[in-house]
Amino acid sequence: MTSLLQLQPEDQHNRTLESLVKPRDWTNPTPDGRYNLVVIGAGAAGLVSAIGAAGVGAKVALIERELLGGDCLNAGCVPSKAMISAARVARSIRYADEFGISIHGDVNVDFGRVMERMRRLRSQIAPNDSAERLRSLGIDVYLGSARFVSSSSVEVDGRTLAFRKAVIATGGRASVPLIPGLCDVPYLTNESLFSLTELPRRLGIIGAGPIGCEMAQTFALFGSEVFLVEAEHGILPREDSDASLVVQASLERDGVRLLCCGRDLQLRSDGDRVRLSVNSHDRQYDEAVDQLLVSVGRAPNVQNLGLETAGVDFDERTGVTVNDRLQTTNPSIYAAGDVCSKFRFTHAADFMARIVIQNALFKGRAKISALTIPWCTYTSPEIAHVGLDENEARRHGVEVNTLTQKFSEVDRAILASETEGFVKVHLKKGSDRIAGATVVAPNAGDLISEITVAMTNGVGLKGVGSTIHPYPTQAEAIRKLGDQYNRTRLTPFVASLFRNWFKWTR
Repeated sequence: MTSLLQLQPEDQHNRTLESLVKPRDWTNPTPDGRYNLVVIGAGAAGLVSAIGAAGVGAKVALIERELLGGDCLNAGCVPSKAMISAARVARSIRYADEFGISIHGDVNVDFGRVMERMRRLRSQIAPNDSAERLRSLGIDVYLGSARFVSSSSVEVDGRTLAFRKAVIATGGRASVPLIPGLCDVPYLTNESLFSLTELPRRLGIIGAGPIGCEMAQTFALFGSEVFLVEAEHGILPREDSDASLVVQASLERDGVRLLCCGRDLQLRSDGDRVRLSVNSHDRQYDEAVDQLLVSVGRAPNVQNLGLETAGVDFDERTGVTVNDRLQTTNPSIYAAGDVCSKFRFTHAADFMARIVIQNALFKGRAKISALTIPWCTYTSPEIAHVGLDENEARRHGVEVNTLTQKFSEVDRAILASETEGFVKVHLKKGSDRIAGATVVAPNAGDLISEITVAMTNGVGLKGVGSTIHPYPTQAEAIRKLGDQYNRTRLTPFVASLFRNWFKWTR
């Protein structure tokens, strides 16, 4: 879990960050009457819940025991994407020769400056989540640990806050797997990774999910020798297998050594290093690394909240139990974000919080099942996905037709030498309605939004294909899928009718 102890090094940027998101001289307010809404946790879900509720006139309290802004600002989206942006610059330089541009000598990455830039940019963004800004919006900000003391009250810093409704938005933390020797060696998680100031010459990463793959490629591009260990075959097991193969090839091209199908993983100290022993595809590896990153998923923060006292059911693994309207087993308490959802993304937490505001404050009937939630892994190329894939469609009994457009047939991608990806769209059988899609491209996270808008607003692929796109752009790949769909409608019978008509009208 994010901790002030991990805001290292103690430079001007981290001091600025701390002064904004956990000011040392902060004085908690004195409760004055019952709150319309008490929000526990000031990550994405908590901030949106609190700011949205205060914006419509509710009396709101927001409680945070660590850093305002949560993982996204302090140990997730913001710092990781700053590093990834730097790595992409290094990648462009490394492959500049493909464009006829010669770079003399090696690409030298000053890791200290990369990380200083990250901390500077993070502190620039932090005012959006600062205690002072939240107070200026009419929110009572309490810094400290919250605990339910009844079904309708919370205690923090010795103060009891009565509420009409409450939101649990405590987020998640890095999971710690049961790996022999892990408890005896030092290791990093996303919560401590961004405090590094020196580039590890050799980096071991356990887990080839989104965080593991993003950081493996990033550090390899910075110059680390990276060993990526994954128990399953390949990488990114949640993604379309064709898409994962494209990204895997890219990671390996950038220098990542993938040890997948890893068995009998063991860890032990080796002086100042960690020795990693694993069997991958019947070959035994024994490698000493300078740093070890563990990225095997997330666990919900449900401990020490007094949930039993409040009558809120929860599970240590899956989090707080909620219904489709994000209501817990206590009708007055809701939950949003990583603490209750399988969609552990900042944007998902944002829209879940909007559902909570509707349902908790206005007796709304908004449902999380109605959300169309895309996601993106920020490797090079990126993988973005929305809706069902082929396997999920099969499990749900949804028959689909799949259309694929390769970027090797899209002019803009050819001109940019970015042809290794594709757009794959799954249509409900017999129609142009989009059931799901996957995009593999350098800017897949941007491209997936066009498909998400279409799905959310009931626009079929025919409508997308009939929309004029600027030429040349990579988004033309999506328009070309509309052309593909139209060609499927030209059956042999229809084609014969056309031929006869044109013969008759000559």
